[in-house]
Amino acid sequence: MSFSPVKAKELGKRAIGYPENAIPVISSKDWLSKFIVNPIQPIKNYVISLFPILTWISRYNLGWFTGDVISGLTVGMVVVPQGMSYALLATLPAEYGLYSSFVGVLIYCFFATSKDVSIGPVAVMSLTVSQIIKRVDARHPGEWDSPHIATVLAFICGFIVLGIGLLRLGWIVEFIPAPAVSGFMTGSAINIVAGQVPGLMGITGFDTRAATYLVIINSLKNLRKTQLDAAWGLPGLVGLYIIRLLCVKISKRYPKHARLCFFISVLRNAFVILVLTIAAWLYTRHRRTASGYPIKILQTVPSGFRHIKQPSIEPALLSAMASELPVATIILLLEHIAISKSFGRLNGYKINPNQELIAIGVTNTIGSVFGAYPATGSFSRSALKSKSGVRTPAAGIITAIVVIVALYGLTSAFFWIPTAGLSAIIIHAVADLVASPAQVYSYWRVSPFEFVIWLAAVLVTTFSTIENGIYTSISASAALLLIRIAKPRGAFLGRVTVRGDSKETREIFLPLTKDGVTDPHVRIVPPSPGVVVYRFEESYLYPNSSLVNSALVDYVKENTRRGKDFSNVKLADRAWNDPGPRRGSADETERNEKLPLLHAIVLDFASVSHIDTTSVQALIDARTEIEKWVDHPVEFHFAPILSPWIRRALVAGGFGIGLTSSRVAPDIASIVPYRDGRKDLNEVVENQVLAFSDVESGDIKKHRDGSSSVDVPPDFVPIMPIDTPFFHIDLAAAVRAAESGLGRLQAL
Repeated sequence: MSFSPVKAKELGKRAIGYPENAIPVISSKDWLSKFIVNPIQPIKNYVISLFPILTWISRYNLGWFTGDVISGLTVGMVVVPQGMSYALLATLPAEYGLYSSFVGVLIYCFFATSKDVSIGPVAVMSLTVSQIIKRVDARHPGEWDSPHIATVLAFICGFIVLGIGLLRLGWIVEFIPAPAVSGFMTGSAINIVAGQVPGLMGITGFDTRAATYLVIINSLKNLRKTQLDAAWGLPGLVGLYIIRLLCVKISKRYPKHARLCFFISVLRNAFVILVLTIAAWLYTRHRRTASGYPIKILQTVPSGFRHIKQPSIEPALLSAMASELPVATIILLLEHIAISKSFGRLNGYKINPNQELIAIGVTNTIGSVFGAYPATGSFSRSALKSKSGVRTPAAGIITAIVVIVALYGLTSAFFWIPTAGLSAIIIHAVADLVASPAQVYSYWRVSPFEFVIWLAAVLVTTFSTIENGIYTSISASAALLLIRIAKPRGAFLGRVTVRGDSKETREIFLPLTKDGVTDPHVRIVPPSPGVVVYRFEESYLYPNSSLVNSALVDYVKENTRRGKDFSNVKLADRAWNDPGPRRGSADETERNEKLPLLHAIVLDFASVSHIDTTSVQALIDARTEIEKWVDHPVEFHFAPILSPWIRRALVAGGFGIGLTSSRVAPDIASIVPYRDGRKDLNEVVENQVLAFSDVESGDIKKHRDGSSSVDVPPDFVPIMPIDTPFFHIDLAAAVRAAESGLGRLQAL
């Protein structure tokens, strides 16, 4: 006996329960067809998108060049002292900060989608690098020097971020909300400031990389050990703030001089370092002793690129820093994306997160060859770049030239820079990362839960480590997201008639209970007795399906009549979990008789963008339990259906086509299938009786091919398919359809 392909196909359909008279729904083939296209053009677009500079370089002009030169020089004069300061913060020699500064601003301009962002050493990343170096050295004492660990870290993190960008996975950054980022940035800033105060005062003798609270306590205990370095550090810090405050005040009083004040303020870092360096040179050049100079100075900074080589990536080193890679990578991409998005909003352009990840990935991967340590977007330098009138990312080339000049021509002058002055620059730059009271209060006003996340991130970072602060903020944000999905709001709705300026009236549906949004004095009319309208306020998914099921069933049992008369049912014949009223309980029977008999449930799916198997099963269970309560079939209406996949899922569960719980298999999502007495879905569909002819029509000026039992006016076609009459175009139509059939079931 031979089997034809047609017969084999029929047997296969029968084995999986495929309905013979299936309702037309979207198929997997329809979904796949969107991706089956000629790959040549998408590949070309992808390759071109890797180099955004190609989209604007051909239109480069003198006006753009002028703005780029000014902003490039401005950032260059800031990044040189900051780069050396941050290198010391990372426990690296000062020249490594210049290496990172050069590679960051130069490479980034070829891959950037933001004209404002300046890549280079930053405070939080530098502190993280110092902690990673400390931990690796503690596990393997003296095996690798600090620069080697830092450059390998730059290569690995850059490669990871580059892979995320190339695979277009930048959307994962969106799972970390702004308050969480602000929280660990604020905690990190407090940590950095606390760690730099001892350097500012010349205090030594304790670990400045310990938990913030310990550093603060030890700094206060050792104030009596303040050294001569404070004579350079404190005036430098005060001078930085005085110059900035004076420039702000003068620019407000004399607006026409605002531009000049801005550039004077920008130069304050270079000016203060210059003054402190001259003072240090004058004081220390003739006071060198066997133990060194009377104050800590930078001393020798090698000129040029002395450490260009391929990074040596050893398995033992990778193993030693493996546990530190996640936090370093998160900081690298998170800080950069947050800054680039912020300046994109301020200046009216949109950045491409994936391309930005590629940019910092390439920057750090190539930078490791030059001896650079991890670099990412700097908020302070990006703000300067934006305010100084940058026109294109090419301004980074001008900044790179400034760094090269400093690296080859000014290193001999760097010898006399006091380290206390560099600590002042770090404190001055990092203090701006602390969230202002107004910003923190805005978190509380918008979402108290997110304020708690912000506070938790700050406290954990302060009393533990930056790593734990980041993980705390991310975990708390993920938990809040899951709770919001698993515990969505929902409301039972009533009708309100509103009138516009044209005196036309229309019906809207609002929660029957006070929601704190609408005017509490507005009278909300419940739907007709026997009709329940429920609004979902989240996608209907497996985490929240049982909650929604309980809300529907409990409301029906509380507000509608029990259909079965238990007065003549023996106690032995009653279900153990639903015994009904006690025999002879007249009050309960009388109360039940006063309640309306349920006929239809209308579900508002306007906020439902996704639905899954578990939620469809929960909806089937709710229908079964509700129909058991009322002891007759109940209509389920849905409006609107936002996705063909939602329509497909509901049809698979027997919704939208007029089936009741008694005519649909009760287990669409059974984990262990129960096969005895299983209903045949083909028989169910063949025997269904569609008793409804409610179809919404629209003026589309053409007619559907084929005959229909539904009367449709000429030149009109139904907006919703006629084979699913319980799916409606809007909520008002669904309620009208439900109310129009209030007497239908009694007639049947």
